[in-house]
Amino acid sequence: IDQGRAFYGLDAFLPAFYEKPETLLDFLPAGHRKVVLDPSRVGRAATDEHARARADHSAKVEEGLPAFPVETLFLPIASLEANLLPNPTVFHRVVVEGGEDGSGPEPLETLERPGDDPVLHLGGDDHRALAADLSHRRSQKSSADTLRPVVDRIHQWLGEGLRVVFTARTLTQVERLHSVLRGYAVPLGKKPDGLVDWTGEPKPHVEIAVSSVSSGFFLPTEGLVVVTDEEVFGTRSHRRTERNRAPKKLKDALQDLRELHVGDYVVHIEHGVGKYLGLERKALGQTAQERMLGAEPVFVELLLIEYAGGDKLFLPVTRLNQIQKFASQETHTPKIDRLGGQTFAKTKARVREHVRRLADDLLRLYAERAAVQRDPLPPAGREFAEFEATFPFEETRDQAKAIDDVLSDLAGEHPMDRVVCGDVGFGKTEVAIRAAFRVAMAGRQVALLCPTTVLAQQHFLNVKNRLEEYPLRVEVLSRFVDRAEQARVLAGLKDGTVDVVIGTHRLLSKDVHFAKLGLLVVDEEQRFGVTHKERIKGLRKQVDVLTLSATPIPRTMQMAVGGLRDLSLIATPPVDRRAVRTFVSRWDDHILREAIEREMARGGQVFFVFNRIEGLYERAQRISELVPEARVAVGHGQMKESELEKVMIEFVDAQYDILCATAIIESGLDIPRANTIIIDRADIFGLAQLYQLRGRVGRSRERAYCYLLTPPAQRLSDDARYRIETLERFTELGSGFHVASVDMELRGAGDLLGAEQSGNVASVGFDLFMQMLAEAIAELRGEEVVHEIDPEMSFDVELHIPDEYIEDVGVRLSCYKRFAAATSEEDVDDLAAELEDRFGPPPAPTRQLIRAMRLRPALRHLRVVGSEASPTRIALHLSADTPLDPVKVMAKVAMPASPWALSPDMKLTRRYEPGEPGDSIDRLGAVLDELSGLVLTDK
Repeated sequence: IDQGRAFYGLDAFLPAFYEKPETLLDFLPAGHRKVVLDPSRVGRAATDEHARARADHSAKVEEGLPAFPVETLFLPIASLEANLLPNPTVFHRVVVEGGEDGSGPEPLETLERPGDDPVLHLGGDDHRALAADLSHRRSQKSSADTLRPVVDRIHQWLGEGLRVVFTARTLTQVERLHSVLRGYAVPLGKKPDGLVDWTGEPKPHVEIAVSSVSSGFFLPTEGLVVVTDEEVFGTRSHRRTERNRAPKKLKDALQDLRELHVGDYVVHIEHGVGKYLGLERKALGQTAQERMLGAEPVFVELLLIEYAGGDKLFLPVTRLNQIQKFASQETHTPKIDRLGGQTFAKTKARVREHVRRLADDLLRLYAERAAVQRDPLPPAGREFAEFEATFPFEETRDQAKAIDDVLSDLAGEHPMDRVVCGDVGFGKTEVAIRAAFRVAMAGRQVALLCPTTVLAQQHFLNVKNRLEEYPLRVEVLSRFVDRAEQARVLAGLKDGTVDVVIGTHRLLSKDVHFAKLGLLVVDEEQRFGVTHKERIKGLRKQVDVLTLSATPIPRTMQMAVGGLRDLSLIATPPVDRRAVRTFVSRWDDHILREAIEREMARGGQVFFVFNRIEGLYERAQRISELVPEARVAVGHGQMKESELEKVMIEFVDAQYDILCATAIIESGLDIPRANTIIIDRADIFGLAQLYQLRGRVGRSRERAYCYLLTPPAQRLSDDARYRIETLERFTELGSGFHVASVDMELRGAGDLLGAEQSGNVASVGFDLFMQMLAEAIAELRGEEVVHEIDPEMSFDVELHIPDEYIEDVGVRLSCYKRFAAATSEEDVDDLAAELEDRFGPPPAPTRQLIRAMRLRPALRHLRVVGSEASPTRIALHLSADTPLDPVKVMAKVAMPASPWALSPDMKLTRRYEPGEPGDSIDRLGAVLDELSGLVLTDK
């Protein structure tokens, strides 16, 4: 509480902060209508919750722990009933029961007003026969017209004068369905907008509508046939359409890697390493006339950096993209540079020379890959479109882009070498499955390489399930498979009868021979050893390679930033996905019991992780004693393969409620029912490992919880405390990049890049090193390297984000940096829309900041080093390589009574008369519009 940090059980202390906590009912508008589903069941749930709360209160009092009376935390049942009476309430009984059991009415039951409405019975037919026909059709290897059974029935229904409506849950699926049916020459109406008039007359064509109908039906009396896309393509997840998010670029993700705290070291692109001291608001200097007239001073927000000798740099927040957080080992204190000195310039020159050699090596690798050619895959046909439609979720924008990138690579003449980078549970596997389907259906073999046996088994079940209706043989090769089965799989790979194989590093053994390997998918490449990576590198020159990673190894990132390996970023979480709530606590029987019981009460499962086999069984026994009704299983890497496989499969099948395991569950297990994870002795895990473990939960729409159990804070090392606090801080979806960057700081980015580059990275920081590498690669390719202009902007109006609008300093800094890095007006508008969505309508200083930042792309285009704007004068300091046509500029300056002036030092000025409408931002915008017509056409 002293540190202002949330902790598990904080809600139990609400009466200490609020005299009379309010309930949800207090926030509902007057005259609202309530609907109570099954009042007696709701009443029983309220009674049970009160009983549990009273038992918890008694236990805490006995232990001498602080506890508030139940009445101060929960609305009494009598008050709940009283709240339901004043407003219109609809009571809906799920089951009508007769007779009396003598126990009296349940809470809320006495409020029911049973009506006399008759029960309406609907009779009709479903489409089970159609689904069976479709399934049989897909299993035929020679069949191309997979949807022919649907098409035949459509013509039959329309011929009988029936109204035929196909439904899908989202407009995207409606459009896909429309496209697939059009390929079969099915009579369709206008391009679908997802709307349909359910009361309309039969039409001579098929209608397609957005609807959440769970299954289709045929109502003969109504002359209506409804078919869902699930019945055509297979089961689909019940998800809402994704909100329209802008796709995230790799550059944005890299810039978002850092959170800045007072005392952190930063690297300024010109001045070098300094110490960040925080944000300060300062008043701009006023003219004598302004002071005499009593004008209010204009405040600006500045970022303060301290350099050697106590010199300070005040950096405007509009230029925050000039700094990066210094990434090196946490224990390594960098040498602070002197402001205005030559030390950092010499350091950059030395590092740049090393970077050129590294870039040369990377380009040689790229040239080797580009020299290899292979036959491109034939174009994707109707069959692939139908397979895509069987995906049981709505693709996110980033995921769809990654799929398109991979398909485009497969259609090219050079082997693919692409990294798909995305957070745990963001849909990387589906990208690989789409690629595997395309390659396997083209007659080439696919190998999917996983770091662990458990993950291989999980991938095998997923891939086999997705491909089971197609004539493809899917096998698995790992230590879960006995020798006889391994021999059978190896023979199938050699003679080409196995189309897709999933396995561990066993796939890289010398006795594994492929008849025609076309695609290698590597999951979590960073977890393979050096020998295995060399084998993968050898394959990379011959076949298409797709690498999946949540936190790519820095060498992979080097090549991606330099454009030598293609990279697709999936930064958008699946629709309805919610962040995992993370709590830090000591071992507490009460907390553990409550966490497990809450998860089991909603039909979920629990992971309990302790990374030492010695003590694991004792903890499993302790949990069984705490929650006797729970079914507890134990799993670890030293169990027999068959025994471990049995435990995992039975847990997946929900035969156990709790799995007590070591970190063997770290990679890739996808169990949507498991939404609580308890990690004992979290302090002994690495940061990336903790993040991966937390990613095992929260893979459905249910809220997930992660409990990190640690010794008392005073017994934690500084590194362990930093790791735990980082995981507690980064709980939002898609924060894998943030965690990876902090992990890089803890372990030392230079060490990960290789010993030769270690000192170089420590000298200039990871981000600047990567920027220099990208520039060196571009130079060696013969491309023009244009160093970006970062214009200074000076206005007579306030441009900042007030702390009362966004309280969190880290979030404000992130917003400032994203504004400063925006490369187009559209980027600025997207960020402005995001701010309004998250924090509400922006105040005046923020609106002015947004208007000003919209002008930065135009300033950069004209190579303007700095601008000064007031209502009566605009001054632009132009660089020598400005694209403005000097002849046209001088003609404008030389006009009679011209308001324009140009000084010898390339300072272009435009005067305005006092009283003209608009402020200084409007003036600068008008000047930039006017100058845009004076640009040389060849620039």
